[in-house]
Amino acid sequence: MRGVVNYASAFAGNALSIIAPMTSTGTEAGNSSHAGGSVAPGAGDVSSRLRAGLIAAMRAAFPQLEGEPDPLVSPNKNPALGDFQCNAAMGLSKKLGKSPREVAAAIVASSRNAWLDGLIEPLTDGAIAGPGFINIRLATAGLAGQLEAFDTPALGVPAPVRAQRVVIDLMGVNLAKNMHVGHLRSPVIGDALARMLTRLGHSVVRQNHVGDWGLNIAMTTARVQQLVAKGELSLATLTLDDLDKAYAFSQRECQRDLAGLEAAKRWNMGPKAIAELEEQVHGATEAFAHARSTLLKLQAKDPATHAVWQRIYSVTMRACLDVCTLINVQLSDADTAGESSYADELAPMVEELQARGLAVQDAGALIVRLDNPPKDAWGELLFEPISEPCLIRKTDGGYLYATTDVAACRRRVQKLGAERAIYAVDARQALHLRQVFAIAHLAGYSQLAAAENGRASFEHAAFGAILGSDGRPFKTRTGDSVKLSDLLQETFDRAGQVVQARAAERGTPYSASELATIGRAVGIAAIKYSDLSTDRVKDVLFNVDAMLAFEGDTGPYLLYALVRLKRIREKAGAGEGGTVQNERAAFVLEHASEKALALTLLRYPQSLKSAADALEPHRLCQMLYELAKACAVFYDQCPVIDAPPTQRASRLRLCGLAERVLEDGLACLGIPTLQRM
Repeated sequence: MRGVVNYASAFAGNALSIIAPMTSTGTEAGNSSHAGGSVAPGAGDVSSRLRAGLIAAMRAAFPQLEGEPDPLVSPNKNPALGDFQCNAAMGLSKKLGKSPREVAAAIVASSRNAWLDGLIEPLTDGAIAGPGFINIRLATAGLAGQLEAFDTPALGVPAPVRAQRVVIDLMGVNLAKNMHVGHLRSPVIGDALARMLTRLGHSVVRQNHVGDWGLNIAMTTARVQQLVAKGELSLATLTLDDLDKAYAFSQRECQRDLAGLEAAKRWNMGPKAIAELEEQVHGATEAFAHARSTLLKLQAKDPATHAVWQRIYSVTMRACLDVCTLINVQLSDADTAGESSYADELAPMVEELQARGLAVQDAGALIVRLDNPPKDAWGELLFEPISEPCLIRKTDGGYLYATTDVAACRRRVQKLGAERAIYAVDARQALHLRQVFAIAHLAGYSQLAAAENGRASFEHAAFGAILGSDGRPFKTRTGDSVKLSDLLQETFDRAGQVVQARAAERGTPYSASELATIGRAVGIAAIKYSDLSTDRVKDVLFNVDAMLAFEGDTGPYLLYALVRLKRIREKAGAGEGGTVQNERAAFVLEHASEKALALTLLRYPQSLKSAADALEPHRLCQMLYELAKACAVFYDQCPVIDAPPTQRASRLRLCGLAERVLEDGLACLGIPTLQRM
């Protein structure tokens, strides 16, 4: 197999999504299929069957066509004419030297094949409209059969031909600092990608890349040691707020105002001003020197110094994992790999790069040039040329983030077995990651153990910033970054207030414990769905009032749609596990809204797959929102409990299927569900 294929789904309206290969932005292509090999159409996959059948008809009608013709199928804008429309005739007419209607007639004449028979109503010349559009109507029995095949525990999601090992970088906190609102998107997006890929049958490893090493951490360690020695802090009761203050103080203490001193001397501001600035510079120099000596002690694993660092680490990570638990993000201690864990690997790796001529000296520093990449065994460039060289060792011998990140790429492929390494990281790190990925390819660190599988792929799932309702970066009134745990709790409290107000209107208020559970679930749904339903490269507006709305494209709306499905089935006498009498009743899809709901349900496997392949959760969000809307129309137009027996059984089964799909989809997004709200 040559190169990497990234799949991105081009949604064709509410009923059909067509999949087509394209290259994802920000991906350094290796020789490893993201999809784990092509997958046969899943049970109930109407879109794949329809596409395959039309391609077969086009090939039968015009065997001279080269390659795979695109049937250009889309939902019919006029449902009275059909469910779908094939628009291929116009594009083929020039190639074939025939009129579009002649081409359409030939496709119709060849439309009887194993893919289409029973799925659609037989096509006739009467299905051709306008210059050559072919209107297609699904057969009621065929649609019911597809839904029957879909109604399995897998919900039509096929196992991959070959499961892949995927490593996802979904967190990057720094030691001794509170997580702020800027840390929100990485775990939310990364966790959703991990859940979707796991649901598709791949083996996923999560990674929390912690900034726990280097001079800044040594500064904070030195400050904590000083405070403990003075009796102003206790390691036993140390909190992250204490560390936050120590971090900020140490940064200020080591910051020498050299520019101010130079200006004071240049403008002859007087001995008092100059003396004050000289004292500041001298004190900062001493503090900086002390931090440097602390760093050396850390590197040497000095017992006393390392014990303080270890305490700082444990306090920070406990708070980090608590926030992840709070927002329903799956992350554990075992998923954490701090920069400290790479410390002993950097010097040997850099020496190797230099010995191989990949890293070269430049003004005393060591850089890797990336503007002239070599070709791989298939004659393709290892990566797109990058004009900016990457600095991997400073003139003073110190290493940089890029050095550690290259080592991380190597470990993730060679030790964790990644065939696909995904980085849910801020879009502003695009150049940095391109350079890091390129070096990993250049050095051969992306080479998979099994040579026939080629190279691992590195992908940047870039995302935008979080903005306040004023359209500016989200800050407190004092201009500080918002503490993430406070923001989450405030949102949960607001969600509880909204839910309680709605319950009070119905005369069924919740107890305090119920409200806490429901408020958290609704709050998580509001925050996560607001983020994930937006194209991840765009900035996200953090507007609590808009996120908590129970109408429109919001998380609470989807939760309510699910709860409503559960309530209907409870009223119908659902038993343990959600089963009802005649659970396997035949699907009777006579009403237009029943048919529309069935079509929306059948989009689930392809929507999930395309979202995971393209690393774009908003594709799955779009499908789930359309499912919730289709359910609402269905309730409005089709009685369920009071319907005649045959229809009642069919509609209850349809509701049960919708409930399972919605619950499964929300689980893939990391959104907890509720029994009532």
